[in-house]
Amino acid sequence: MTPADRDWSVAHQVTSLLLQYPDEQLLERLPMLRQAAGCQPAEVARPLLRFLDHLERTPLTALQQHYVETFDLKRKCCLFLTYYPHGDTRRRGEALLRFKQTYRAAGLDLGDDELPDHLAVVLEFAAVGDPEAGGRLLAEHRPGIELLRAALGQLHSPYADVVEAVVHTLGRLSAAEAEAAMRLAQQGPPQEQVGLEAFIPVDSLKVGGRA
Repeated sequence: MTPADRDWSVAHQVTSLLLQYPDEQLLERLPMLRQAAGCQPAEVARPLLRFLDHLERTPLTALQQHYVETFDLKRKCCLFLTYYPHGDTRRRGEALLRFKQTYRAAGLDLGDDELPDHLAVVLEFAAVGDPEAGGRLLAEHRPGIELLRAALGQLHSPYADVVEAVVHTLGRLSAAEAEAAMRLAQQGPPQEQVGLEAFIPVDSLKVGGRA
């Protein structure tokens, strides 16, 4: 059975939780997450179990500081998938609307306090919303996810293990996806600073309960 043929709902739910801002609730879920991760194929289980080991041995304040320093302060580690191909441009606003429309078609309305392209949100949608539509969203943004994995690896961040697990659920990287990822890495996202005000409330950047 190839990765594309498997039901990755559990893996996507686990990785969704692990990519949210760490808090006491996450730490309380560690035994459940460890059990769920251990039931996955080895290529997914190994990196997830390494990351869970990291969570267990690291103080919560240090986990929270690392999360902010990694995902909030480093653009190359952006968790918002539409940023990679569209940057801060009007086209990104249009892409965000397409995400919302996909969610609404499956009966899910996020509201205005959460951006629909955050990787944790997309993974949760793929886990419990519409696995087929969620899988398509992840596949469409595979080049950005590959860049995120590479950036986290270069920083030696433990979160590289979580994204590695996500990548494995997407199957083999195609030549076209590899070329697109290389092109994004060389060119970077567009920089036009217009057109997002109508789509992105300032407070919506606070994902996972951060104040």
